[in-house]
Amino acid sequence: MVDLGIIQKMEVTRKAPNGLYLNVKGNRGKDDVLLPKNQMPHDAEIGDEIEVFVYKDSEDRMISTTKKPKLTIGEMAVLSVVETTGIGAFLDWGLDKDLFLPFREQVGKVVKGGKYLVALYIDSSDRLCATMNIYNLLRTDSPYKVNDQTRGTIYSISKELGAFVAVDNKYQGLIPNKELYGNFSEGDNIVVRIKKVKPDGKLELSTRKEAYNEIESDAQIIMNRLKLSGGTLNINDSSSPELIKVELNMSKAAFKRAVGRLLKEGAIEITDEGIKMMW
Repeated sequence: MVDLGIIQKMEVTRKAPNGLYLNVKGNRGKDDVLLPKNQMPHDAEIGDEIEVFVYKDSEDRMISTTKKPKLTIGEMAVLSVVETTGIGAFLDWGLDKDLFLPFREQVGKVVKGGKYLVALYIDSSDRLCATMNIYNLLRTDSPYKVNDQTRGTIYSISKELGAFVAVDNKYQGLIPNKELYGNFSEGDNIVVRIKKVKPDGKLELSTRKEAYNEIESDAQIIMNRLKLSGGTLNINDSSSPELIKVELNMSKAAFKRAVGRLLKEGAIEITDEGIKMMW
């Protein structure tokens, strides 16, 4: 039986004006699959094996190609949207026929030109389609330890929980809201730090470095804001964590560490209203 969606070796069973017909070795004459003439090796003979990818053309017929797609069954990849329609989007996956991403398989807003992490599946009509619902496809056996740094793709954002991240586009990770600093969208590829490896193997992530490495950059952020606001900033130890996050994009703990550093260096002073730059 010929498998859809994977790269496989198939045997040349016959030649025709429009190309070569291929099949799984030992299955000659049963549901042969066309390899178009413009892709056939010039010296191919009956009985030769050719490595191809099998999918369905625009008329829903099985067809093979020697081109390597950007995505096969069992893999995930970030693909670009070439067109959006009322029933779904079409993605560039390196083949002549674009890959269909049904509307029901989309997560968040999908726009033309956007890049999204998707997996490949075979739908109920035996066609290859893409899905952004990859939570259950991600692995929990990553090699990472606490404080390791790597990259990941945000594939879903929850107001209640935070940003779900496919670490290395294969492992399950989450940036909790308390660690989510900055403006992010589905499809963003970001640098993350492993904050915790849970007993089930899922990764808790942060977009920030370890606390002692963040003090210098946080202090610089505060100084830059002081300069922009004329030397004073109406935020202090009594300010709410929410206000500090909105104003400076850092946690209250990080703010206090950075302020302590700046006080020690004599760069600022504490006032009744907040903090003031020492000119």
